[in-house]
Parts: sequence; C-alpha cells; structure tokens
Amino acid sequence: MLLSVHRGILKTAVHTLRISRGTAFSRLLSTNDGVHVGLVDAETIFALSSGHGRCGVAVVRVSGPASATALSCMTGLAHSLPPPRTALLRSITDPESKEVLDRGLVLWFPGPHSFTGEDSVEFHIHGGPAVITAVLQALGRVPGMRPADAGEFTRRAFQAGKLDLTEVEGLGDLIHAETEAQRRQALRQMSGELGRLYQDWSCKLKHCLAHVEAYIDFSEDELIEDCVLTQVDRSVLDLQAEIEQHLRDNRRGERLRSGVQVVIAGATNAGKSSLLNTLCQRPAAIVSPIAGTTRDIVEMALDIGGFPVLLSDTAGLRDSLDLVEKEGVRRARERVEQADLTLVVVDCAHVPSDAQQAAAFLQGQLRSVLPSQEQPVPQRCLLVLNKCDLLPEGESEKLDRELKRVCRLPAICLMSCHTNEGLQGFLTLLQNAIKTLCGNPLSGAPTLTQARHRAHLQQCVAALAQYHRYRDTDLALAAEGVRLALTSLGRITGRIGAEEILDIIFKDFCIGK
Repeated sequence: MLLSVHRGILKTAVHTLRISRGTAFSRLLSTNDGVHVGLVDAETIFALSSGHGRCGVAVVRVSGPASATALSCMTGLAHSLPPPRTALLRSITDPESKEVLDRGLVLWFPGPHSFTGEDSVEFHIHGGPAVITAVLQALGRVPGMRPADAGEFTRRAFQAGKLDLTEVEGLGDLIHAETEAQRRQALRQMSGELGRLYQDWSCKLKHCLAHVEAYIDFSEDELIEDCVLTQVDRSVLDLQAEIEQHLRDNRRGERLRSGVQVVIAGATNAGKSSLLNTLCQRPAAIVSPIAGTTRDIVEMALDIGGFPVLLSDTAGLRDSLDLVEKEGVRRARERVEQADLTLVVVDCAHVPSDAQQAAAFLQGQLRSVLPSQEQPVPQRCLLVLNKCDLLPEGESEKLDRELKRVCRLPAICLMSCHTNEGLQGFLTLLQNAIKTLCGNPLSGAPTLTQARHRAHLQQCVAALAQYHRYRDTDLALAAEGVRLALTSLGRITGRIGAEEILDIIFKDFCIGK
C-alpha cells in the first residue's frame, strides 16, 4: 500500500514536471510560430533605400510610429493622409523653415500592410546629392526619428513576422546577386520555398514529439496504444533520410551563392596566364616566354554562362631553388586543393603523337597537378591542351580524335590562346562543367545556400540519431533528441532561439534595407 502511494506521488510529480516543461515548450513554439516577438524599440527610422550617387530618382524610406507625422509635416498634409499605396505628387518642405526642398512622389503604407509591418512612408525625390542630404537632414529634425542602422528595415520585417530568416537571407542574396543564376536562386529562396520545406519538417517533428510525450505520460494508464511509438519511429526514420538526402547536394547552392572556384594549373610556360587573359578578355596577368613569370595567385571574378566564377591563375608547378617561386608553387598547390574545378593546362608540343603514349603522358600531368587522393573526374577537372596552332597542319584534329577514344582521361579541349582556335569548344565544356557543379536553381527541391543551414541540419540529424539510440532504453532521452532536432530546424528559420545569429545576418545588409 505504501509503495503504491509513493508510486502515485512520484508519478504525479513527474507528470506535473512534464506538463510544466511541455507548457513552456508549447508557449515557446507559440511565441515563435504564431505570435512574433515585438520590435526592440518603437523609434521611427529613416534612410536612403536606393543606391548612393547621382541618379534620376532616389527613394527615402521611413518606418515606425512617427511615419504619419513625418509625412504630414514634410508635405503639408495636415488634415488627411493620402490613400494607402497610392503615389501623390507633393512639394517636400523643411518642417522648421518651411523651405521647399524638392518636388516628388510620396507613398503611404499603413501597418501592418507594409514591408516592415509598421506604418511606413516613401519619398521619391530627385537623386542629386544636395537634394538627398537636405531631405535626410529635414527628417532628422522631426521628433522621434533617427537614421536607420544597416539592415534595420529588414530586421523589423523579420521581427514583425513578415519574413523568416531564410527569406531574409534570400533578400540579401538578391541584393548582392551578380549573375542570372544567383538572381534565380535568391528569388526562389526569398519567395519562401526553402523556409516552407524546413517548416514542414518542423511540423512533422512537433507531431512526433507530441506523441512521444503523450506515450511517456499516459501509456501506463493504457490511454495510449503501443502502435503510436511505431508510427513515430517510421516518421523519424523517414524524416532523417529526407534531411540526409537534402544534405547530399554537393554544396551546389552554397557554390552558386559564393562563386565556383576555378583554378588554372599546370607546368611552367604552358600558357596558363594567356588562358586567364583570354577568358577575362584583357591583360589581367603578365605573359612572357620566361618560365616562372607568374609567382603569386592572380584572381578574377567572371560571369560564365550566368554562373559566378572566381578564376585563379597560379604559378607553374616545378621544383625550384628560388624561395619566392617555391612559395608561389606552394600557394598554387594549396589553391588546387581548394578548387571546385581545375583547368590543367598542357603545352601541345610536349604531347606524344601516339595515342597510348599521349594518354600516359597526360595521366602523369594530372597526377603532378591534382591532389594525390583526388580522381580526375569530369566534374572536377578539364584538360586544356594549349598552343595547338604550333602543331603541323592536320595534327591537331588527329590528336583530338585519338585522345577522345581514351576513356581514362577527363574532358579534353585543344585550343590556342594566341589564335582563339578551339576557344568556343572550350567555353562550352567549361560552362557545362560549372553548370553541373551549381545545378539548375529553378528545378528540383530548393538547395542549401548557407553554411549555417548545413550546420543546423547536421545537428538535427545527430539529434534524430539520439532518438533511435535511446528509444528502447530511455524514452525521455529519446524525446529530448526529437526536441533538439526541432530546435535545430527552428534556428534556420528563426522560429526558435534566433537572437544570437541575427547580428551576423543583418550586418551584411546596406543602410536603408
């Protein structure tokens, strides 16, 4: 009897603790998923949202509770505000001196139907520096207003629930996009596809966690069937496999966002710097007949077929007693190890005419350039046989035909940087290799674009493994694994525990965005 009473008291205490923990957890999810955290302060902010420098039209953005006051005292609309989201031509005046500063369009965006979720105003003024400065100084004299910090408008939009963190990052990537492929990927992420994928996974985990917690609390009362855990096991296993598949993306999204690292490497005097200059269409690197001219890394950012490329020319690979050249060779090998794609440049004059001997020679060239553990696969390496214009007539076509029959070599292109012979074929090969590395940003499931996404997803997978590890021995620890997985997903979208990463994300935004 006494044992039974103690057991009942203990069960009640544990149940109360779990309810308390569950209530706190539910409140946390509710706060982050439904009711978003309020703004840190209620100050009204303003900034130039268009680009700096002389332009036809500049946009000055205002957001916060004093937006209506700023609109009224800067445009003389004392009695009524303009219709929402309707452009109105007005004289823009200094609120103190009443001097006319400019004549332009004003737009009124009452909250919550605005970018930030707050009352907002936009002044579309002429883009001269004097006009912009005068309007910004006049706004600074309006009570309750201050200049915005970098990314503060977007941060307020996030805090108001207008955007999740993946959408915020997509917006930042769209602002900084320099190629078509980057624009497409950023626009897709900004539209919320990636966030919705992670939110769907979060919803599945919430159901799993609820079922496990219910089983822990009520299974002894026979209110929960044993098959509940079997369903959770299957759901967790399926979700873990789905996330692991998502992680096996060969870093396509991250590579597209930051640029494909393409490295030109090979022996001295093979024409590496000439190839760099040909691709850049300008003399970016010094070219001379003296072996070892290039000593350091020469980098150029290019747009190749709509994909961002960081092209690096490197020192010729050879043994040298010169300390400076030895350092250049060391840096070249280090850059090859970091490369997404290596262009191994070989002088055509050194290639044997016999196909089998040529294949063995080129294999040796690949081994001398590429890291020992790396296999020369087409996606990671292209063989560029340069100076084909120096071969006897007909030899270039013959060599090309013979080498294409050798299956042990990566894609080969014969070309001449001097005459541009074979250049178009090389550009086609290069573009296809880069496209393979980056993928199509518009097809398939949305891809990872940030290193932090990958880190949190890896933590999520590890937490789900904890569920499987303790499922049969300690169900409370197994449930904790699901909870940790849910938290890791929440950190990606900003639904849970996002504060520590906000500054890192928003600091890259420009003032006025």
